[in-house]
Amino acid sequence: MGCVCAIVFTCFCAAYGTAKAGVGVYSTAVLRPDLVVKIPVVMAGIIGIYGLVVSVLVANLPLYTGLIQFCAGLSVGLAGLASGFAIGFVGDAGVRGTAQQPRLYVGMILILSYLREIRRMRS
Repeated sequence: MGCVCAIVFTCFCAAYGTAKAGVGVYSTAVLRPDLVVKIPVVMAGIIGIYGLVVSVLVANLPLYTGLIQFCAGLSVGLAGLASGFAIGFVGDAGVRGTAQQPRLYVGMILILSYLREIRRMRS
């Protein structure tokens, strides 16, 4: 069950973050094709890879540690859920803001990096 929580929650929000950031990328590409930034889309997809790694590690543990597996998978999944939603919102707004004011690019990248690390601070 912990494997399922880790992979489902992280991949669901990786897909949501990719879609939400993709909307910002495409709306920016219409207005300013020279300022298209695809980094939020990539960062959202990385969350799903983290969930996959944790689910593979949790699946190979002995059965008597079932509750520990469930809690580990749930914490990774919920941290990925929060991180994916946040990356989606920041990616959408950040890409649109960067199209209007190019100096916002560094701030957007820093915020996206910190949001990606939410999943590490789950303990």
